[in-house]
This record gives sequence, structure tokens and C-alpha cells, in this order.
Amino acid sequence: MADLKEFATDVWLLEGDEARMHGIPFATRSVIVRLPDGKLWVHSPVRLTPDRIEAIDGLGNVSYLIEPNKIHSLYLTEWRKQWPDAISMVSPGFRERHLDIEADFVLEDEAPAAISGVIEQQVIKGHKLLDEVWFCHKPSGSLIVTDIIQKHDPSQQNFLWRILKGAAGLLGKKGGTAIDIRLTFEDKAVARRCVEYVLDWEFDRLILSHGFCLETGGKAEVRRAMSWLLD
Repeated sequence: MADLKEFATDVWLLEGDEARMHGIPFATRSVIVRLPDGKLWVHSPVRLTPDRIEAIDGLGNVSYLIEPNKIHSLYLTEWRKQWPDAISMVSPGFRERHLDIEADFVLEDEAPAAISGVIEQQVIKGHKLLDEVWFCHKPSGSLIVTDIIQKHDPSQQNFLWRILKGAAGLLGKKGGTAIDIRLTFEDKAVARRCVEYVLDWEFDRLILSHGFCLETGGKAEVRRAMSWLLD
């Protein structure tokens, strides 16, 4: 229904529409987590449609809207209008980039007390531009990553984008961090500490905003994809 599929217990992936950044096509995806009290925590909201709204409402009450970096911003206002009581939480640099988008709180290294027993979070610091926050749904052992690791599906790309995304290191199940992102980390030592902190969490699943997700072997894959930083 509405491109919604269960990924783990109380975790769903909602596939959105293709979006473009600087002309580059990206598949979009929301991660929806149902908390123990039945409230929904939504990572990176996608475009809403009547079918998607119906599917989401069938899971629970949308209560938290998460924009994990300042690039992911397209549909937050739309979701706030649909679920006005939801609390919106945005990345550290989001408000500076999007003065016209209302948000309630800025994400930090620790999750708010109301969800800290279920969600862990860590800002990946040290990048010149990208202020990304990684999350872990503790009950299912699912790490959620936005743009720092990508694995675009080759079957969804035309010839040109297969070549370019392959050259950038983003294509297929062996994808990882884009070359331009690697080159623009200003403080790799700080970033390394952040990633190492995340790797101490208990998780085996890996959910990506862009591309293939893993139901097992997620921690080993993060180590491989981030070896350019960790080694």
C-alpha cells in the first residue's frame, strides 16, 4: 500500500518520488518508527499523497518529524500542515539554510528524553557543509543514515547516471560516501570519533535514505563504507 513496507518490527520504509539536486536524480525514502506509546517518529518526510496519508494514519499518530540534515527539507512544511501537533526536529544547520521553514527543535547528540530509550542519535561533525545526524532504533537494531552513505540502485538509473554515480562511489550494493563529501570534511579526526561512537551501538540492520538497505550485516557495512575515514 502506497509504497509502504515493513522493514522490521515497528519500522517501515515509505518510498517517495524522485527528487533532483543540482540536476542529479535521487530516490527518496521516509523511515517511520512506531514508538512503544503508539506515536510515530518519521525520518526525512517524503511528498504526501492521499494514499500515503491513509497508509501513515493506519500505523499511528504522527508525532515527530525529523529532518536529518539541511539538504533534506522539501516536505517538512507539508507534513506540519497535515499533522499540526507533530514536533519537528531539524539538523544543526537547518535553520540557517531554511529561514522560511518553521521547526520546533534542533537535533543534538542525544535524543530527547521522551524517546531516548528507543532512539539513539549522533551528529556526525567535522564536515564543511553537511550537518548530518545518524539514528539507531534500538529495539530492532536499525541504524538510519541519510546522505553520508548511499547505494543507488543501478536498475533505476539511465546510462549516464550509472556512469556518473559509479564514478562518485554511490552505485549499487558496494556504494558508500560520495567523493565530493569525502573531500570536504574539514576535521576528519572529529568525524572519525563520531562514527566510532556510533559503531559502539548495538545494530545489525542498515537503513539508507538513498539506495539499498541491509537486514543484516549493517555494522560491517558501515565500517567498509567509512573505511576511508576510519583507517
